Amino acid sequence: MANVNLAVIYYSATGTNYQLARWAAESGQQAGAQVKVLRVEELASQDVIDKNEAWKAHREKAKDVPIATVEDLVWADAIIFSVPSRFGNIPSEMKQYLDGTGEVWSQGKLVNKVVSAMSSADHPHGGQESTIKALYTTMMHWGAIIAAPGYSDPSIFLAGGNPYGTSVTVDKEHHQIKDAESAVRYQGARTVTISSWIKQGRNRWNE
Repeated sequence: MANVNLAVIYYSATGTNYQLARWAAESGQQAGAQVKVLRVEELASQDVIDKNEAWKAHREKAKDVPIATVEDLVWADAIIFSVPSRFGNIPSEMKQYLDGTGEVWSQGKLVNKVVSAMSSADHPHGGQESTIKALYTTMMHWGAIIAAPGYSDPSIFLAGGNPYGTSVTVDKEHHQIKDAESAVRYQGARTVTISSWIKQGRNRWNE
């Protein structure tokens, strides 16, 4: 398997997508990738965060996770995004990050990146699928290669059956209602494997 650089880039307020990102990163490492776990910058004010104990606690827990830069996208061969749904769309923090990719996009530096995405919401139909598809719209503009899991492994059904990417529903205490760990790990390994195939083929083409 060709050496793959995997960037797992997430936004998380209370920790759900942080956990998904960690599982994906661990499976990517087990699949042989060099992995970076990165978070996008928080936009909410400290006053707003302090009013939510779970949000405040997670911010402290994740304070040492590096902030994602555009250069991390250039470094990566494969990228996994994990974000909560915000009214069926991606959160503003991730949108701001993606909007900053214009220069490297215009230089063709994001073409053929292998990308995959995960999401979460408070309800089973809270916008997880549309959030992942919204992320993929940006990836299509990049010319990236989308590695959606489809129904290629039994773990996907156990996690709720989202073919676009692993998605989870959380209760009022921010606990996952279904066990998505195996689906996340499968998606992480699958993304690295597909990226390896692409990288091997590109290397042979350039020989």
